[in-house]
Amino acid sequence: MKTLPDFDMVLFGGTGDLAMRKLLPALYQQVRAGTVPQGSRILAAARKPLSREAFLELAETTCRPFLGADYDADTWRAFAARISYFPMDVQAGASYGALGAALGLHPDRVRVFYYSTSPDFFATISDHLGAAGLITEASRVVVEKPLGHDLDSSREINDAVGRHFAERQIFRIDHYLGKEPVQNLLALRFGNVLFEPMWRREWVQDVQITVAEQLGVEGRGDFYEGTGALRDMLQNHLLQLLCIVAMEPPPSSDPDAVRDEKLKVLRSLKPFTPADVAARTVRGQYKAGAVAGAPVAGYVEEPGVAPGSRTETFVAVKAEIETWRWAGVPFFLRTGKRMPEKLAEIVINFRQVPHAIFGEATQGTRSNRLIIRMQPDESMRLHLVAKQPGDAMALHPVHLNLDFSESFRARRLEAYERLLMDAIRGRLTLFVRRDEQEAAWRWVEPILESWAASEDRPKAYTAGSWGPAASSALLSRDGLAWNEED
Repeated sequence: MKTLPDFDMVLFGGTGDLAMRKLLPALYQQVRAGTVPQGSRILAAARKPLSREAFLELAETTCRPFLGADYDADTWRAFAARISYFPMDVQAGASYGALGAALGLHPDRVRVFYYSTSPDFFATISDHLGAAGLITEASRVVVEKPLGHDLDSSREINDAVGRHFAERQIFRIDHYLGKEPVQNLLALRFGNVLFEPMWRREWVQDVQITVAEQLGVEGRGDFYEGTGALRDMLQNHLLQLLCIVAMEPPPSSDPDAVRDEKLKVLRSLKPFTPADVAARTVRGQYKAGAVAGAPVAGYVEEPGVAPGSRTETFVAVKAEIETWRWAGVPFFLRTGKRMPEKLAEIVINFRQVPHAIFGEATQGTRSNRLIIRMQPDESMRLHLVAKQPGDAMALHPVHLNLDFSESFRARRLEAYERLLMDAIRGRLTLFVRRDEQEAAWRWVEPILESWAASEDRPKAYTAGSWGPAASSALLSRDGLAWNEED
């Protein structure tokens, strides 16, 4: 693995959940792998009035469970030696003095400003960094979702950050794009000739993208009330996965070549009319039930949730792409909380053979399908049918399995680990461009507007189920069903 360039990374929100669960463990892993130069530094900034020693103690205690067997005391000490802590109010310009003094010692090295805060602070932080002269040509800024709650607010945030950073310096992170199976989907599609002739409407029956969570809102009811599943998950994660499945082959792996093709997909999505929203979308909200054998409360019983809330915790959408490659192929997207299992997968269902020569032997067999799974395990399975041993022509489902943990013994990078390295190196391919983000908001806004204008409540579903019955009906009208067997 290549060594990273010398860098300074500033983590705004350095004591927050994201920094402790994902960002610091990811940076630790790179120190452990030997890719972080000795002089590179991590500067954590947050409100808490902690000393450096107190912050490091908090970081070690909090991060250790997320490192598991990879934790090593000597490696942690080497990692901690690179960390400084700055207690500061990001809204006060005077707070940037100590940070600026530290950064000023190395004005030419790569600077990565990671905004692990509420988007409400993105404009203020950018303005103060600009006023303090801390943004250099070698600077990048990484911004976390959600970037706004609609198209207009997204533009406001992008304008505020864009006043100080050029587009080439802005890394809008979507951690699903850093997952190993998503990388392998790109390799599968554009590194092999096998699937390309079949990757089109003549051979693909439907595409299903599912991101399911067992967790509820986990004490963040007040945040989730203003967000909901459509904004939180579908507008970004699921649409990005759809783009990778549906995009045309780019002329090269250049970041803008890849992102140009993703943008074309977003702009080709069939727009929603109010009638389409009623027919092609389902919104649900979990009620009390059981997950993994344990009883859980309903959404409206969660702390911070308003009585009678109409916020959706589940959404399913039938999307259509109006291009020659995909015309007539439905793309079904669903995501929800308090579902039976933690699952993220893409399912490509191929059409049935045009003429069944084996007669009754083919009854009960499903069409070929490719399943790309991102969690809980990372794998690709190509489902086929084959003859069972014996004198009768009896067909039976089989699959070819690429299990990444079995096929590749090298440690797989976590999504944030990969994306942080790409940000340090200035690689934009796996980050979302502004026009992509705006196209995604433009497509989902009619859904948000129709739901807001409707007096209908989200359809109830029992925690621990796969969502409301209307979600299954969304597919059954086309004679299809969600993949829930593997």
